[in-house]
Amino acid sequence: MATKLPSVPVVIVGMGWLGGIIAAELTKQGVKVVGLERGKPRSTQDYYMVHDELRYAQRYDLMQDLSKETVTFRNNEKMTALPMREYGSFLMGEGLGGAGIHWNGQTYRFLPYDFEIYSKTVERYGKNKIPEGMTLQDWGITYDELEPYFDKFEKMAGISGGEEPEGLVGKRSSPYPTKPMLKTPALKLFEEACKKLGYKPYMMPSANLSEQYTNPDGITRAGCQYCGFCERFGCEYGAKADPVVTVLPVAQKTGNLDLRTYSNVTSIVHDGKKASGVIYVNTLTGEEFEQPADVVILAGYVFTNVRLLLASKLGKPYDPKTGQGVIGKNYAYQVGGARATGFYEDREFNLYAGAGALGMEIAEFNGDNFDHSDLNFLHGAGIRISQTGLRPIANNSVPEGTPNWGKEFKQASIKYANRVLTVSAQGASLPWRQHYMDLDPTYKDIYGMPLLRITYDFLDQDRELVKFMGAKTAEIMKEMGPTTIGTNDQLGSYNIVPYQSTHNTGGAIMGADPSTSAVNSYLQMWDAENVFVVGASAFAHNSGYNPTATVGALAYRAAEGIAKYLQQGSGLVV
Repeated sequence: MATKLPSVPVVIVGMGWLGGIIAAELTKQGVKVVGLERGKPRSTQDYYMVHDELRYAQRYDLMQDLSKETVTFRNNEKMTALPMREYGSFLMGEGLGGAGIHWNGQTYRFLPYDFEIYSKTVERYGKNKIPEGMTLQDWGITYDELEPYFDKFEKMAGISGGEEPEGLVGKRSSPYPTKPMLKTPALKLFEEACKKLGYKPYMMPSANLSEQYTNPDGITRAGCQYCGFCERFGCEYGAKADPVVTVLPVAQKTGNLDLRTYSNVTSIVHDGKKASGVIYVNTLTGEEFEQPADVVILAGYVFTNVRLLLASKLGKPYDPKTGQGVIGKNYAYQVGGARATGFYEDREFNLYAGAGALGMEIAEFNGDNFDHSDLNFLHGAGIRISQTGLRPIANNSVPEGTPNWGKEFKQASIKYANRVLTVSAQGASLPWRQHYMDLDPTYKDIYGMPLLRITYDFLDQDRELVKFMGAKTAEIMKEMGPTTIGTNDQLGSYNIVPYQSTHNTGGAIMGADPSTSAVNSYLQMWDAENVFVVGASAFAHNSGYNPTATVGALAYRAAEGIAKYLQQGSGLVV
């Protein structure tokens, strides 16, 4: 039986970016907050002089232990879902800071089109442009309404960036707080090629600081050293913005945050209308506790948020047969695969050096920035080059026709280690009636909770997008003048291996209509007014840009809504 603890005003489930932002904002206002994190504590000191590719990139030291909890997956309802036994398609973080520790730092804002995608698509092309079964919907908020929160997130994190192409991305209320990162020879080559083709390349917005920066909360961090150990790694310099070096110290300094690590939440306690707290297990001792609270905030990863709602029977589960219900609805991923790789015989680049968000982008083919009238897909992709640092274990790019092993493979790997560049497209993933999340009827975790089951596959929409974007990446790469080019413009069925992207979205989506969404524009549940479900679980679809800036902006707006709710005591926040 769970030991019942004294009640608190706010309990937060998950202490990554979302939990950290909300904890910082509320504790600064004097609100007492309990923060529950199922993993271990972390600090920058953990990564001092630990550039260990094997430990972090290959053995997933910062990730969730799949032997204790995982997800199950199937392409369609006719298949039996099976557990993800080893890491492949995406990487789920665990521990203080969550996935905010091991991310790359690419910090794009979603486009104005994204937030009103249904309305804007119908306005330009008519309803018939939306295929049958595509559950496209507006988000219940506009870009202009969210812009101040984007600005707040960027200033907190010190996002580095420069001028962006007018009319192709959302308008900004102020410049990026720090200058763009260094423009390497590889990036300059991409820039020159894009300009020759009439495009408007711009530097990738980066959470890897280009220079020393002090944010509005007084947190000072050093600039990036371009060591190339960002994705799957913690930053030993604190140059990469993460919750542990930005928002969590602010919350802890107030004295109003009771931070509990090794605390795995297994259910939300509620009466069907309001929550009264959560049940959690101390993962070291096995002890079970009930933490009562006036407000419950789910701030975990997409899968964690949705699984807790379903397991706790809070909100109406989505039924793909009827299209009714909202919890688990509109699961979306990311559509990659379109790329062109160039191999150079007469030119070398220093590709071992880099940073997670060191790159350049063009936006001409993202969102609805181009005419889709004669195309068999909606939305688009950001096309980019990035120099993240080609670490030696994971990177052995060789031209097509090279043997996959042996002496010739080794010679080619060494020869092209600094002679290979890739232009790639990261495409939007749009929602379909048959793509959703629910509880697996067979498999459970170590606590006896059903695993989350994902039903998802790539469709013709995605294949047409990849075919189109593949041609665009090849066009740019050809202009960059390599000796040989390898291209990809094909997409098969989705598989949970190999690694593709950790950009999972949906399941507790936001909107203006309680019958088609789980939360309002403050991420407050329609069905339980004192529960706020924060994160990419609120996305009604996934864009062609990385999700973190939009996740961060929505977290700041949610924090504002939670503060209003605490003041008014009851009712929906408007």
